[in-house]
Amino acid sequence: MTIQFSNAVRDAQNDAIETTISTSAIMKIRTGAQPATCATADSGTVLATLNLPADWMSASSGGVKALLGTWEDASADAAGTAAHFRVYASNGTTCGMQGSVTATGGGGDLTLDNTNIASAQDVKVTSFSLTAGNA
Repeated sequence: MTIQFSNAVRDAQNDAIETTISTSAIMKIRTGAQPATCATADSGTVLATLNLPADWMSASSGGVKALLGTWEDASADAAGTAAHFRVYASNGTTCGMQGSVTATGGGGDLTLDNTNIASAQDVKVTSFSLTAGNA
């Protein structure tokens, strides 16, 4: 048997993610394989550092929560191929979430307009959402 949650419970779970990580979170897009867990040390080279908006995700609706505002780094930190991301609390060190990165249409947890990043290029997230179980 599968446990099912109401829309209200799924939305509350999703909204708790943003609240727990923090307002004005920081996203770092990196090369290489993502670490085993958020508690594992960072891996790969930081390609881009994005200071997310104070309210960086929309309110969850129907169990789905999407990016809010513009997620962009106007000048990439280094050159390389984006492979994973980590979202940190506003202190920039407490990892709250991580996932894969692909180009738009590639099926990653987060998509960019271009995963081959050149130093100082503009890096923009084109898609990111969280879908609660049973949604």
